[in-house]
Amino acid sequence: MDFTTKFAGHVARVERGIERLLPPADATPGRLHEAMRYSMQAGGKRLRPVLVLATAELFDPEGRSDPLPAAVAVECIHTYSLIHDDLPCMDNDDLRRGRATCHKAFDEATALLAGDALLTHAFALLSTAYAPDPRLAVALCGQLAEAAGTGHLIGGQMLDLLYEKKPGVTAEILDQIHARKTAGMIRAPLVMGGLIGGAPPPAIDTLHAAGRHLGLAFQIVDDILDATGDATTLGKTPGKDARAGKATYVSLHGLEAARRAAGEQSAAALRALQALPGDTAFLTALVKSLDTRKA
Repeated sequence: MDFTTKFAGHVARVERGIERLLPPADATPGRLHEAMRYSMQAGGKRLRPVLVLATAELFDPEGRSDPLPAAVAVECIHTYSLIHDDLPCMDNDDLRRGRATCHKAFDEATALLAGDALLTHAFALLSTAYAPDPRLAVALCGQLAEAAGTGHLIGGQMLDLLYEKKPGVTAEILDQIHARKTAGMIRAPLVMGGLIGGAPPPAIDTLHAAGRHLGLAFQIVDDILDATGDATTLGKTPGKDARAGKATYVSLHGLEAARRAAGEQSAAALRALQALPGDTAFLTALVKSLDTRKA
């Protein structure tokens, strides 16, 4: 398996799906749809939608059920969260995915509505694309809603804001924030891909565990890159967490301990993935690549 080629193929499929499954830019109201597309088509790692595609393929190599709408739906949720995260009332950032954030390229109100529209569009995609299999449609909507809700993404974001510039943030609190804010939206794509591929319940449980470990590893590496990277490489503003007074794995544990923790979480994710049936070579290579990424 050529990991780089296969990953690029998955990303290209995601890009085609985004182009096809988002509202056209010239559909009324055009400015809103332009803003949605501006943020969705800005590139990025496409990790979450690739996890949907790769996990579905693991359990359904023949591709009997199309995972692409679910992959795009996941990316809609992720991108909406970035748009809102960058707003002045949140992290107030000017740079995302190597270009101006949505509220800088358009305006705050349009960015807010573009995020709202992407959130809504994700569930419209799932409910229509998988309507022929109502049980699957309900399961996918449930997984994504749980990952995006107060128990995970939104709740984690709220905790992140509440603990900004507050002393005494413990390792347990930091893990809780990122198990919700980051890991939930890494776990969901794995589970959704498994559901689409027809994975049995024990495998779904394993995907839950792998996603949590991978999500924490991803966040720890993000914290390391925020402390050590540059804007050109990262495509976003480095050092903003320290300036905002946010607790990170680096600020709490130090750089070397954070690197060890990332390795431990990645290793746990790999052990879980390697327990799955089928050819997990691509997924395990993907986890390893994330542990050593530069952006």
